[in-house]
Amino acid sequence: MKIIVDADACPRPVLQSCLELGCKYDFPVWTVASFNHHIDSDHHIVVGNASQEADLKVINLTQRGDIVITQDWGLAAMVLGKGARCLSPIGREYRNESMDFLLEEREIKAKLRRAGGRTKGPRKRSVEDNLRFQRSLENLLLTVPPHHHL
Repeated sequence: MKIIVDADACPRPVLQSCLELGCKYDFPVWTVASFNHHIDSDHHIVVGNASQEADLKVINLTQRGDIVITQDWGLAAMVLGKGARCLSPIGREYRNESMDFLLEEREIKAKLRRAGGRTKGPRKRSVEDNLRFQRSLENLLLTVPPHHHL
């Protein structure tokens, strides 16, 4: 079992929490990002900056039981399909039950933008977001069965 971070758009505090908790609980942390990003990680994979290249690498690395960190709803849906757990950078666990709604919302917003409309961007990241993420990841790590913890 490992933690895999879609590090292209990952906030620094989230990446830091992943590295610290991975070390604390002895889980390897794999980071994937394009060559445009400098990531300091023991298991870092550099990909090109073509569209979806990092996502494809994350999917290929993901195995049942892994924990993936991403803000990409489409990637989260594929990760869940492989039997892995998935967290957003604000500490929300993606679940199969909510994926249809999230993906539909994403498509509606994309159509609006293609038609020249505007959608709200994410709000500014807060200290509470960092703490919520850290608590959520730690809770996931504590629920991993001992035989997966190798």
